[in-house]
Amino acid sequence: MMKLSLKRKIIRIIGLSFTVLSFLMIFTPILVILVLSINASTKGYSWEGFTLKWYLELFQKDVMREPIMNTLVIAFASTIIATVLGTMFAIGINALEKKKRIQMMVINNVPVVNPDIVTGISLMIVFSLLSFTLGYYTVLIAHVFFSIPYVVLSIMPRLKKLDPNLYEAGLDLGCSRISGVFRVILPNISTGIISGALMAFTMSIDDFIITYFTSGAEYMNVSTWLYATLSRGRSFTPAAYAYNIIIFAITIAIILFVNLKRDRKEKTV
Repeated sequence: MMKLSLKRKIIRIIGLSFTVLSFLMIFTPILVILVLSINASTKGYSWEGFTLKWYLELFQKDVMREPIMNTLVIAFASTIIATVLGTMFAIGINALEKKKRIQMMVINNVPVVNPDIVTGISLMIVFSLLSFTLGYYTVLIAHVFFSIPYVVLSIMPRLKKLDPNLYEAGLDLGCSRISGVFRVILPNISTGIISGALMAFTMSIDDFIITYFTSGAEYMNVSTWLYATLSRGRSFTPAAYAYNIIIFAITIAIILFVNLKRDRKEKTV
């Protein structure tokens, strides 16, 4: 018994150590950026006092306004389009017979497991062959392309749990096929749709590699703007740290809100 309890303690300590190490690896860069965003220093990483001027500069100056607007416009537009298309694809895939459904899910998962650099170069080549001018629309198409599979993957588990007889019951009660989708299926998979939309938004707003290969020289989001600024040796504004912290805080707030709302809904059911 003593040896067994000792082994359990050792396993718990090892597990706890790995958990702490994992959290440190994930959150240490964020904590560093947080500290830099409230540091008055503009040179290096030396601490020169607390300040919020970088957050004010983010809204007052035009240094990052255009890249931020480009990032947000692409993120919201691609999220809406990818969520609508991904929902349609997920419902269509779920309606197929098992063999075809598995085949379609394999095809859907290819962009997910494909390295970003391969996807970015492939899309750039396709746009070049089609004589598309690299810019806003090519970036939007690229972001929609790599976001749709995540939406499908978020919705499919909800569709599998959905009783197929509900849709048939809706048709028997007078719903058309289209209204049955809107009145029966969509309300029951709404949490999956929201999760997919959040995933698509997150994937879009911080993408660099695919955007870099499909944006051209004139169009930049925040990530490509930062890369261009640093690679050309230009002065780097610490307002970029403030931007990242604001995006991180908004993302955490949305995730907490959605999870709390879901938990309350499950408790009331």
